[in-house]
Amino acid sequence: MPGGAATPPRTTAGGNRPRDLWTRSRGFLIALAVLLAAGLALAALNSGARHGYLDPRSADPSGSRAVAELLRERGVTTRVVTTAAEAADAAGPDTTLLVTDPDRLGETQLRDIRTAIDLSGGRTVLLTPSTLSLPALAPGTRIDGDAPDANLDPGSTCTLPAATTAGRAATGGGHRYATSSTGATGCYPSAGHPTLLVLPTGIRGGDTVLLGSEGILLNKTLAEEGNASLALHLLGSRPHVVWYLPSLADSSAEGDRTGEEQSFLDLIPAGWSWALLQLFLAAAVAALWRARRLGPLVTERLPVLVRASEATEGRARLYRKAGARDRAATVLRAASRERLAALVGVPAARAHDPASLVPAVAARLTAGPPHDPDPATLLFGTTPTTDAALIALADHLDALEREVRTS
Repeated sequence: MPGGAATPPRTTAGGNRPRDLWTRSRGFLIALAVLLAAGLALAALNSGARHGYLDPRSADPSGSRAVAELLRERGVTTRVVTTAAEAADAAGPDTTLLVTDPDRLGETQLRDIRTAIDLSGGRTVLLTPSTLSLPALAPGTRIDGDAPDANLDPGSTCTLPAATTAGRAATGGGHRYATSSTGATGCYPSAGHPTLLVLPTGIRGGDTVLLGSEGILLNKTLAEEGNASLALHLLGSRPHVVWYLPSLADSSAEGDRTGEEQSFLDLIPAGWSWALLQLFLAAAVAALWRARRLGPLVTERLPVLVRASEATEGRARLYRKAGARDRAATVLRAASRERLAALVGVPAARAHDPASLVPAVAARLTAGPPHDPDPATLLFGTTPTTDAALIALADHLDALEREVRTS
């Protein structure tokens, strides 16, 4: 047998499996990456927006470190507490208890703060309390709408020295209050109702200040108008300030003190519950998006006939895009072997047997020097390593078929 017979290259269906796997899954992976990036960005923005909010240790624009520093310069100490029990224990006749978020308190915390108001004999400042906390902390007081976000004047009827000394201040942008309590002093009115209300409270004296807006305590607005003066007079009337920042630990402690057994879901913060719900919805949408591609392919009759040349060209472009020279060469050689077997009288079942096909093809070639390239190499050779070699293989196979057909 001329030149010997070469063993046909063995190609597997999984030859391009990593590439195919990436092609099938890249859309889902990209969508998942976008969702994760968006979730992380939203979580970072949401957490950063409230980080250190009204915290006397924070120098952020929304923190209150500037107020604490000014109080320290005047000999007033500031102590930060994160539970209502600590706040109530620290309150006394020489303290100002500042509650930054009264509406966040539960029933147990509200009772603790109310006890401190009644028994401490000091001052209690409640920032932006609403209907959630007013009935427990300031009975007989209600909200009468919201004030526009603006700097307000103390008002002609205001007799509070802290307000008359400070003048205009950023007390708008929050709640307005009305009360039926006697001896109350209202300042910074908006539409006839005060945004700062001072109530005499407690059996041992003292007072409670309702402040409808926290603007006078923020670092970013402290230097505007009379904000600094008003903040210092309200918080610096006693030598000690107890700065109460409600925390999640305080909520957990409430469940422990009441003796109620809390479930796992009760221990998850509300923010995480919403985040988990968003992730679940995103996963459901992604599952629906991918589910439409699952299942076997359904064959359908084409509405138009595609010419064989177009189908051949399309498949060739796919082979070229995938770099599948091995598969293209295998298809070309297999088709040539079947056509040559029919021309030289080799049964179709043995068309891919080198020992049967190559001698029969060689016998039909023109007599003379050895054929170049060798029929065995053309029909059963190795895979071309370049596109140019693949094109040359196709040309040689075509020339071989023409020579056998015309011999």
